[in-house]
Amino acid sequence: MSVCLAVDIGGTKIAAALVDCETNHIIERCQIATPQSQQPAILSAALASLLRPFINQANFVAIASTGIIDNGILTALNPDNLGGLNKFELVDEIQCITQLPTYAMNDAQAAAWYEYISLTPNNNINNMLFITVSTGIGGGLVLNQQLQTGARGISGHIGHTVVNANGPMCGCGRQGCIEKVASGTAIGEIGSLLFDCLYSGQEVYQLALEGNNDALNIIHSSAAAVAELIANLTITLDLDSVVIGGSVGLAPNYCHYIQQYLNQKPALYRPYIILAQSGADAGLLGAASWFAQQQSH
Repeated sequence: MSVCLAVDIGGTKIAAALVDCETNHIIERCQIATPQSQQPAILSAALASLLRPFINQANFVAIASTGIIDNGILTALNPDNLGGLNKFELVDEIQCITQLPTYAMNDAQAAAWYEYISLTPNNNINNMLFITVSTGIGGGLVLNQQLQTGARGISGHIGHTVVNANGPMCGCGRQGCIEKVASGTAIGEIGSLLFDCLYSGQEVYQLALEGNNDALNIIHSSAAAVAELIANLTITLDLDSVVIGGSVGLAPNYCHYIQQYLNQKPALYRPYIILAQSGADAGLLGAASWFAQQQSH
């Protein structure tokens, strides 16, 4: 039996799991909080502590990580998101810890692949977009039944697609990126300005659910921006379906609002919208499945 040690590195948690590559099921799983110091040495120590108990049971390591994975190095379009971890040699570090063949990809790309393989046994889907609307906005693309990772790991980084040329400045250096307009962080920032009090995106969303019209307008504005992005990518890439995930994307009514705005557009701009089904382990299982497949070819 081939066993993968899958690792999912996010802004709040790092999860590790042993995955049976034949069934793509998790055998054993553990997670820790992501170190907030963002010093490379501290992250390395945390990874070593988490991974060492699993090493002797695994054949290889598959990493799903926030940010851009460019030839094994962790970087970001918006360096503020990674702080001291920018340009972190992720694959080399984990390979040094485990002494196992190690591969890495972006976490949204990994989740996109897992959503795709979960859908395709019952659907004839060639081109699929996965969007996670959460603290930030990320994505993954499957075109002609193949996950797109890109030569520099950039493919699917839709959070930095401009939807409002006059919008706020993004940390990536462009103005009006959808991440600055529609993400959970953006919802919180817009709400804080409107209500003249510090609010998180979750708190603004809760106000909307309670019937606050100003908060509801913020949520609708976010959903309308995501719908516009979906329409643009559908007419560009001939998408069959779009899977919506993330804490905002899966929040009550949000996907319904996206559908409302898409319904106002001509039929060619309206792919089939699906709610993500794979949950918190999509990154682990997607990375394990993708790299197991690459090894078998």
